[in-house]
Amino acid sequence: MNVITVLEERGFIDAMTSEELRTLTNQPMKVYCGFDPTSDSLHLGNMIAVMGLAWFERCGHTPVAIVGGATGMIGDPSGKSTERSLLDAASIEVNLNGIRKNLEVFLKHSVILNNYEWFKSFSFIDFLRDIGKFFRVGPMLAKDSVKARLNSDDGMSFTEFSYQLLQGYDFLYLYKNHGVTVQIGGSDQWGNITAGTDLIRKVEGVSAHGLTFPLLTRSDGQKFGKSEKGAIWLSAEKLSPYEFYQYLVRVNDADVIKMMCMLTFMDMKEIRHYEEIMLESDYVHNSAQRRLAEEVTRLVHGEEKLQIALRVTQGAAPGAETVLDAQILESIAGDMPSHSLQKSEVENIKLIDLLVKIGLQPSKSEAKKLLRNGGVYLNNAKISDENYSLLDKDLIEGRMMLIAAGKKNKMLIRVSSI
Repeated sequence: MNVITVLEERGFIDAMTSEELRTLTNQPMKVYCGFDPTSDSLHLGNMIAVMGLAWFERCGHTPVAIVGGATGMIGDPSGKSTERSLLDAASIEVNLNGIRKNLEVFLKHSVILNNYEWFKSFSFIDFLRDIGKFFRVGPMLAKDSVKARLNSDDGMSFTEFSYQLLQGYDFLYLYKNHGVTVQIGGSDQWGNITAGTDLIRKVEGVSAHGLTFPLLTRSDGQKFGKSEKGAIWLSAEKLSPYEFYQYLVRVNDADVIKMMCMLTFMDMKEIRHYEEIMLESDYVHNSAQRRLAEEVTRLVHGEEKLQIALRVTQGAAPGAETVLDAQILESIAGDMPSHSLQKSEVENIKLIDLLVKIGLQPSKSEAKKLLRNGGVYLNNAKISDENYSLLDKDLIEGRMMLIAAGKKNKMLIRVSSI
């Protein structure tokens, strides 16, 4: 497969430095993309770049991922209205290790490098003399990312202004030492990418190439990858596979097809099928979202954790037939209110009293009313007896319960014997 044709069909291509790239990619090439270590995990928005590298790999090319140990100390001003907080070396090292783990999930035959390895030997004078002389201030000032910041109230520091020199040198170094001839990145990276292609042309007298893709945005124009709780991280340690799945299964209809194209390896015939059935009157709501969520969660977290996310999703639904266990309840613990009680506080207590005690109902009379109307669930089982008292068997593995007052108000109860 020609990777440009594949990427174009899936909506990846925003701009290319030359149409020649279509022909050149008929032969194996090395292509790189950089990732700044601003956190110890990539997030959903970063997946566009990762999937871009992964498609190059699938089409017979060699992906090279750069984690910016050096450039991360400076901070890329692209797309930012204020200067980034500078990170210390220890924080950057932690972040680099986390990002490397994310990349290794997607890229099986890639080269992952840290640009600090080639920048650490440069003195400031050497860099200005050997690299800085190839850059002209006029074109640097004309970059969109620079102009936007210069016109802002905060302006731009010399530190940030120099960032494009560092990223430009990355491309030159990779060309000379690893044979990399293509750089890819988000549309906000166009200025940094062309800084690199210009530097290679001036120093080596050859053409290198760049390709940008659109940023992952929702139909309302906002960036994907954020929720009320924060970023949609790719690392399970920062966001559970269940919460990751839940975010994707709730995306708007208007965004599903684009996300299938850009965040999965689904065949385009299947994607077009979903595009068609979503327009039909008998379309089953959220079936496309479920397919998207399953595919992306499987890519990021693997089949085993996807199955746990599916079990948890089913298990957290009041009235579900899924048998709850402690693993399921621990998986959803971060996504709902919880309450801790001593075992002595729940022994033989009436369920209506417990509902009031943990704050799910304001009074016993309201609790009785809800219970009579079939709105109370204990471990997903409907309880209709207003005199029901808790039994030992109601404690899952002797330490947890899930209580629901209606479909939306759920609480996880942790019970301690101490």
